[in-house]
Amino acid sequence: MAELSHINEKGDAVMVDVSDKRDTVREARASGKIYMNSECFELVSSDKIEKGNVQATARIAGIMGAKRTFEIIPLCHMLNLTKVHIDIELDEKEKSITAICTVRTTGKTGVEMEALTGAATALLTIYDMCKAVDKAMRIEDIHLLYKTGGKSGAWEA
Repeated sequence: MAELSHINEKGDAVMVDVSDKRDTVREARASGKIYMNSECFELVSSDKIEKGNVQATARIAGIMGAKRTFEIIPLCHMLNLTKVHIDIELDEKEKSITAICTVRTTGKTGVEMEALTGAATALLTIYDMCKAVDKAMRIEDIHLLYKTGGKSGAWEA
């Protein structure tokens, strides 16, 4: 059974000491999806939401969320991110928007939490900007797509 790295021998939550790890290039990608009604989807896709450009705002918010992950996830390290990219994909058939966050750094610890936080923040921003039109939007399936770097190497969903 795998050990939990954020729990010490006494069962206390701790920040992992990465001092002795070597720097490697690390990248992670995560995605999630928000579903909305037809009216809301049309307003977003035609850039007619009153609060402004939903896609552009969600991209900026996702980038900001990834950069500030250490401030909201208690045991995350502050990282010097070298890349944060948010892709926004609209699916007219299912009336959904997918946010995909890719994060990269060279360092001692991975960027999975930053990618997940970036995707989630982009989706929450879409919800915030559109809630006047559709309060029943659903955010689903936020998950890690892949990660590279470090001792454990590459992993893909």
